[in-house]
Amino acid sequence: MEHVDYCIIGGGIVGLATAYQLLRREPDASLVLLEAADTLAAHQTGHNSGVIHSGIYYAPGSLKARFSKAGAQQTKEFCQEHGIPYREPGKLLVATTPLELERLAQLEDRAAVHELDCERLDRQELLRREPNVTGLGALFIPSTGIVDYPAVARKLAQLVEKAGGQVITKARVTAISEHTDRVDVRTEAGGYSCRQLVACAGLQSDRLAEAAGVVIDVQIIPFRGEYFELPAEKSGYVSHLIYPVPDPALPFLGVHLTPTVQGTITVGPNAVLGMAREGYPKFSVEFRDVARYAKFPGLWHVARANAVTAVREVRNSLFKGSYLQECRKYAPGLAKADLLPYEAGIRAQAVRRDGTLIHDFLLAETDRMIHVLNAPSPAATAALPIGEHLASRAALRRSA
Repeated sequence: MEHVDYCIIGGGIVGLATAYQLLRREPDASLVLLEAADTLAAHQTGHNSGVIHSGIYYAPGSLKARFSKAGAQQTKEFCQEHGIPYREPGKLLVATTPLELERLAQLEDRAAVHELDCERLDRQELLRREPNVTGLGALFIPSTGIVDYPAVARKLAQLVEKAGGQVITKARVTAISEHTDRVDVRTEAGGYSCRQLVACAGLQSDRLAEAAGVVIDVQIIPFRGEYFELPAEKSGYVSHLIYPVPDPALPFLGVHLTPTVQGTITVGPNAVLGMAREGYPKFSVEFRDVARYAKFPGLWHVARANAVTAVREVRNSLFKGSYLQECRKYAPGLAKADLLPYEAGIRAQAVRRDGTLIHDFLLAETDRMIHVLNAPSPAATAALPIGEHLASRAALRRSA
């Protein structure tokens, strides 16, 4: 069994950022990062909209608000330093109903609290800036950007290895045992013993925590986010990110149009209950996953509280015409033929037994372990400050 100072579980952007920040703090430390998949950034990091979020949505004082704003700046600086392409087209939050106009005003107030630049647009100015978009008004957030997060993750992995860390794929964890002076980790690729463990396991975070003997009151419920892509001839259909005004009662931001650094435009995602935590093709089913959450009372509380929304999301998933109507609320010129296939994503949403959706980042800690139980959007944007936060906590515990 190999002995190291730190073991990081999870090769997504949060795990890689944590490893990177640890080795920046402690260049002489020994570290191994373990990823179950064949490649890094195989799940949430590699299946999202690629947005560098501004942090406007998040409650003042929350970890989301704190990490998102700092993360947006750090992500851009990281990309500049390492030659990773990114752009700042800015985001337009488009209100299409009087209620959304009221929510838009609330978001404008929140932007002021977060000290974010924003600009209120009326209907005419919105149409002037985006001729293919219609609404009663909009809020323009100029700092919102776009980037290829798998490219960021790959660069982080290179820097970790350059600093002496090990990054090992195809290393699914099979057992974790915490002792007073160490944590033993068994994987399909071998065994490791570490002084501190940080688990950033995303879609498998609850299972990993339970396997390590941590008592938790949450379970990961997978929500499938389905995307489409506009055809090449519509690559200039919008020049900004176009978002609906979100419902503050829901953790999802709604179907949006997002230019990418590759020059295309994606549409989505919706949010439907996933039948498999890691099954990306449509209609994927993993009975082990379904059986787990079907027995979890939190799921049924969520279902009862959001029945109308759930029915709408399922309808949008099954029928492209219904999905299209979500887009036509603010982009009425789109046609069904414009929605081309694009790979789906799966969001790991932590839910308590009473049905409470966890909106903020959530950690579970023991003397020698930190488990990231919930790292929702904007985790990719916020990965560098999240990693710094986790690294500081792990380093403090190691020295205690």
